[in-house]
Amino acid sequence: MKVGLFFGSFNPIHIGHLIIANVMQDSTDLDEVWFVVSPQNPFKKRKALLHEFDRLRMVELAIEGNYRFRAMDVEFHMPKPSYTVDTLAYLSDKFPQHDFKLIIGGDNLTHFHKWKNSDQILNQFGLYVYPRPGESVDYDHPNVRHVEAPLIDISATFIRKSVEAGKSVTYLLPPLVEDYIKGKKFFV
Repeated sequence: MKVGLFFGSFNPIHIGHLIIANVMQDSTDLDEVWFVVSPQNPFKKRKALLHEFDRLRMVELAIEGNYRFRAMDVEFHMPKPSYTVDTLAYLSDKFPQHDFKLIIGGDNLTHFHKWKNSDQILNQFGLYVYPRPGESVDYDHPNVRHVEAPLIDISATFIRKSVEAGKSVTYLLPPLVEDYIKGKKFFV
């Protein structure tokens, strides 16, 4: 089975993430997309980051009922900060029957060379790249597949700021995720 790994803080997961995952699964040869919730991204500050179990729960709520999507907590049990290459090695050992591909945005492709063991990731696993607003990256490599997808300019930062300001986030989040955030009084 070919599995696309969609890493992220998902703080919170939003409609943009789901649209990209759906396009990746539907428009490519990927059988499934696994959402890998990252406890701490080495390139991001920890400020305003919800607890990893709450972010995992929101991913579970967002993908509920879609058998081609899966929420993964694999990095919760690994040294922090998490590095993608280490997670890929762990998943490959645990699921040797799967062919893993990394799903990233064009904005991440620009800085991909800065990732730990980026050449190993590129050569051993490969990248499925979706476009991001304001980014036009042409990276020519046999293991980089550019996938046509809608330009989604929704950010978790915008959502957090909107909730903090008392503004509506309806249609930006799956309803169950919006209810979870309201119920837990997150970002207020």
